[in-house]
Amino acid sequence: MSASDASDAITVRDWGRCDYARVWQAMKAFTDDRDADTPDEIWQVEHPAVFTLGQAGRAEHVLDAGDIPLVQTDRGGQVTYHGPGQIVLYPLIDLRRQRLGARDLVTRLERSVVAWLARQGIESAPRADAPGVYVNDAKIAALGLRIRRGCSYHGLAVNIAMDRAPFDRINPCGYAGMAVTDLASLGVECSMADAREGLTQAVVDQLSLT
Repeated sequence: MSASDASDAITVRDWGRCDYARVWQAMKAFTDDRDADTPDEIWQVEHPAVFTLGQAGRAEHVLDAGDIPLVQTDRGGQVTYHGPGQIVLYPLIDLRRQRLGARDLVTRLERSVVAWLARQGIESAPRADAPGVYVNDAKIAALGLRIRRGCSYHGLAVNIAMDRAPFDRINPCGYAGMAVTDLASLGVECSMADAREGLTQAVVDQLSLT
């Protein structure tokens, strides 16, 4: 894992490809240990294949986990899939210090994806009834957060170029039959490195962090 200071206000950490449970436990520990002076961070990661079920998630939305691990986690939302070819960003933000509410954070994360996709020539939009970002009713980005002690963890997953078959084994975010897409399926070639850096900068811009 490498770290680079973007400024005194924000640290960006690249975890590379890393097991979901390891990063989740590290996020919780960071949130528990931070104080009013701890700089905010954004963690970049690509996870090996894993299904994650939100704190109040319903097991019936996992249709056939098969050989893919299923992790019961403490974020909001239902079930989603993480895997290679997907950029995951975890904004570890002191919402009180940034004067943001939880809904504000969700909105800004959605806007960051919409803005970045627009730069790739893709028109997208959030949905009022289902957090995330959609292209022609197909989900390209999922959101799930936990707020504890006024600080956020968990975050945002954006599909770049991935095997989407595992999404057929769940009801994505609790919606039966929801279509899922990725950037490659939309005809856009973008390296994982470029997507990771572009999406991170879009989040930083939307959160007004320098």
